[in-house]
Amino acid sequence: MKEVSGKESTAKKAGATVKGSAAAEDAHAPAKAGKQSRGARDVAQFLRSLREKNASPHTIKAYKTNLDQFSAYLHSDLDLDRDSGRNAWEAVDHVRIRGFLSHLYDHGLTKPSVARALAAVSSLFKFLAREKLVKQNPALLVSTPKLPKKLPRVPTIEEMNRVLDTPQPEEAAFPERDKLILELLYGCGIRNSELIGINLDDIRLSAEAILIRGKGKKERQVPYGGKAAVALEQYLGERQAVAGESAVFVNCNGRRLTDRGARGIVAFYARFLAGDASLHPHSFRHAFATHLLSAGADLRSIQELLGHARLSTTQKYTQVSLADLMAVYDKAHPKARK
Repeated sequence: MKEVSGKESTAKKAGATVKGSAAAEDAHAPAKAGKQSRGARDVAQFLRSLREKNASPHTIKAYKTNLDQFSAYLHSDLDLDRDSGRNAWEAVDHVRIRGFLSHLYDHGLTKPSVARALAAVSSLFKFLAREKLVKQNPALLVSTPKLPKKLPRVPTIEEMNRVLDTPQPEEAAFPERDKLILELLYGCGIRNSELIGINLDDIRLSAEAILIRGKGKKERQVPYGGKAAVALEQYLGERQAVAGESAVFVNCNGRRLTDRGARGIVAFYARFLAGDASLHPHSFRHAFATHLLSAGADLRSIQELLGHARLSTTQKYTQVSLADLMAVYDKAHPKARK
């Protein structure tokens, strides 16, 4: 693996670590064709373990980028590539990790981006400790950057009705499929990755429920409503049958719809029907949870439907509902008027 010389300028090092330029890719390429360096093998094994746990493709891609940056940063004074150098990871302490985070700040990364980089490094060392490659996780001694509390932008019920009930534009390539996508995203509150992962055998027509595979290979049954049932029946009647393809949602070639493809469909309808190109699949999930909570659903039930491992993750929607209530109060209550 090509090392970053201590004599190189800060600008070159920044290009290799933060911007992900071609120089950075060269720095992480194997020194010899067919032979991968020790450090790269350990990182690749970690990323493979994330895939086996059904981690989000976006998480895996982001972690890979962060760990490439981290490896390039370490290469200025640490050799992670020697075959006998498994203990090289042991030389990484919390001081070096803090230096890496400072390096990211120096080159313009925001607090959320730096926090994600720290999460990637911490997850890597947790894996290395489990594999007996290090004795402890030094990232646990590094404080996570304090992030500003930002509530998600939640579409109103009127906006969701406009997206779901407005006749579809003539430009729609596969209106039956697209209608079902929108109905399930809002009616079930599922993630985009969960949506495209649904197989034909996962649908329980008699129970009006779908088997959803979430993060960490966790499965849950999610009910769907009457409008989704109608959309499902119409779509299955039009779905192109392709031998060996078990996916419910397919593209124009009859193959499983990709994450990017589903996002593009949502963006198309958000722009044409709601006039808001900022809506994305997760906006429907936010709307699902917030509107249920506003209608009186209990938090535990919403947690189960969303597939959240921790109740604290679901509780952010109580803050959204409270913010909405405060806005109504400020607008309508006579004592709130200035």
